[in-house]
Amino acid sequence: MVASIVAPAPAQDAVPPAPDWVQLTTAAGWQPRDSQGEVVFDGRLWIFGGWFTSHEAPPRDVWSSPDGRAWRQVEATAPWRHSDLPMTVVHDGRMWLMGGWFNGRLPGHSASNEVWSSSDGRTWRRDTAAAGWSPRLAGGIVAFKERIWILGGTENYYFGDDTSLRNDVWSSADGRDWRLETAAAGWSPRAYHQAVVLGEHIYVLGGGNYVPRYEAHADVWRSADGVHWEPVTAEAPWHARLWFSSVTYRDRIWVLGGWSNHPHRNWNDVWHSADGRDWRRLDSRVVWKERHEHSAYVFNDRIVVAGGHAQPLNAEVWSLFVPPDWRPDTP
Repeated sequence: MVASIVAPAPAQDAVPPAPDWVQLTTAAGWQPRDSQGEVVFDGRLWIFGGWFTSHEAPPRDVWSSPDGRAWRQVEATAPWRHSDLPMTVVHDGRMWLMGGWFNGRLPGHSASNEVWSSSDGRTWRRDTAAAGWSPRLAGGIVAFKERIWILGGTENYYFGDDTSLRNDVWSSADGRDWRLETAAAGWSPRAYHQAVVLGEHIYVLGGGNYVPRYEAHADVWRSADGVHWEPVTAEAPWHARLWFSSVTYRDRIWVLGGWSNHPHRNWNDVWHSADGRDWRRLDSRVVWKERHEHSAYVFNDRIVVAGGHAQPLNAEVWSLFVPPDWRPDTP
């Protein structure tokens, strides 16, 4: 008689395998790029402008997609020019693009404090030519308590210094009239960071400075009013970084990819936290190549990642579905 072999039952508290990323397309219709603006609006994914090289003006095109696979050019030459590292958000039934950098390293380069908005991606309205905050790029931006919030950023890209960095916080209900909430938030002046809303708080994560002196942070701060800030953690377990993406999904904050100089590399790690303090890494078997300055969205109950600099620039689109009952914190 041959004895049967029975596999041991898995432990009841075993962590289920991490969900895998799915590639929606290897080449969306838009030219490969990074540093673009992005929003979810009117049931579609949107991309605005971005960066091709430091020796040409940034693109001014607008693209949208209902599914991340098929993309349509909505506008070839939008009226805004500063579309390298702009701040973009949805508020009051419109898409908003503000700030940003123009002309790379070429003569005539500049930052902006223009504010533009659109309800269709084709017709753009300049809500103000000079917002109350100084011209800047790579700031944090969120929609919170029926207002748009701008958090920090830098007034110069390739040619600035530490004095170019900001940690001020501004808000506006209409994109025209801006209110200084604080001239100096608790977090240090920075750019290339991320800001998200989770529950009743704005969170500011990471970032730092690129040139002439590199610095990067892995800290997390939060505020219930944009004025008073409390440190959540001085050093999250993800490596200090710039040019990463962050979203809120499944009642958690997610940190995706980015770049650091020590070590000099791109990242493709994915981290999540329910409170900004305790973080877990999502160890998917399938994930996108290391990259920075990619777009990240929450769309159709999924996280979507598009484009970015993955050495080289790319126009890939990936998605991740995390089941609502997945237990990421089970030991």
